[in-house]
Amino acid sequence: MNLNQPAVDPSLFPLDPNVNFLNHGSFGSCPLAILEHQQEIRNRIERQPVHFYQRELEPLLDEARASLAAFVGCPSEDLVYVTNATEGINTVLRSLEFNSGDELLVSNHEYNACRNAIHFAAERNGATVKTIEIPFPIESEQEVVDAVMSEVTSNTRLLLIDHVTSQTGMILPIRPIIDQLAERSIDTLVDGAHAPGMVPLNIESLGATYYTGNCHKWICAPKTAGFLYTRSDKRDSIRPLTISHGANSPRTDRTRFLIEFGWKGTRDPSAALALPYCIEYMDRLLSGGWTAIMERNRKLALAGRAAIQRELGIEPPCPDEMIGSLASIPLLESKLEEPYHSLRYLDYWQKPLVEKHHIEVPVITWPSHPKRVVRISAQIYNSLPQYQALGEALKKLKESENGE
Repeated sequence: MNLNQPAVDPSLFPLDPNVNFLNHGSFGSCPLAILEHQQEIRNRIERQPVHFYQRELEPLLDEARASLAAFVGCPSEDLVYVTNATEGINTVLRSLEFNSGDELLVSNHEYNACRNAIHFAAERNGATVKTIEIPFPIESEQEVVDAVMSEVTSNTRLLLIDHVTSQTGMILPIRPIIDQLAERSIDTLVDGAHAPGMVPLNIESLGATYYTGNCHKWICAPKTAGFLYTRSDKRDSIRPLTISHGANSPRTDRTRFLIEFGWKGTRDPSAALALPYCIEYMDRLLSGGWTAIMERNRKLALAGRAAIQRELGIEPPCPDEMIGSLASIPLLESKLEEPYHSLRYLDYWQKPLVEKHHIEVPVITWPSHPKRVVRISAQIYNSLPQYQALGEALKKLKESENGE
């Protein structure tokens, strides 16, 4: 496997060739052929909007759900479309009712938007949010399991946990956690924003009560294609954020779960409908299909991480087995007295990385100021020299700040 060259022609993606784009993880990038297919769907809608929405949309969504369900490993009747994982998290949390004294668990690695959502849900119901402190750097997966279970009490009602952490790019060992919580009748809500297309999935076998994910990241689908899985025994309690005609539908040919999520008002369904083509298109890009894509991206992320670590003289912050297509590396602590705030950049190092070195990569305050990390993404259009260039740029910034 040659990591010194992209696995595919980068021009298959609409990315700026003058930028070292190492941040696929934030918003993804969709191949041109898939975007063209999406536009064909949009053209089909506009040719006869009434016919499309009233007579064609539902069976087409059923076909697309079946394709996605097969890819992520769950029954299609347990899967519905949402625009993204954040909406999926909010959908579950806004549907559930908690009582005063109930405890909701969330880790310190959880994505900020979703942490806000669980705090909002708790405040509405008088519940309490407890934060699980998962260390980073970390030496083993067992540390994650131990950290989670140490916070479980008789009052615990729900755990919100990442499958792949956003800021620190770690694959968490969710299966043993789900199993141990299930033994205590505690529900799990898995934030799988980064997992689909990064790691092999069989959601049903994981046993999670709820699982939500994005398709625009590692599946490379158009934006606004996300999904929510709800275990069959819980489907009746989950309602969409937008209540529409399905709430009082007299239909008996399908579940209310599918009826309500199938129509949430007039929307552009083209991203969701493009998913079957997207999954198949990506599968054809490398010999070995999706398995080869995941394997190559993981090897590139590990090689890229190692290249940066050598330049900065630091040790790996987590075991190799916890790495997929993302990897985060601790940086020199911020020199600023207060956290950096800007509409354009997450950190003051990000400006020279973008404007001088032409490297797009996030520098993130984590777990709190002044500590921070740089997070790299690895996709099939990337190659090892891009990470070597990032390592050299980071070393220069470090030396400049230290006055070396």
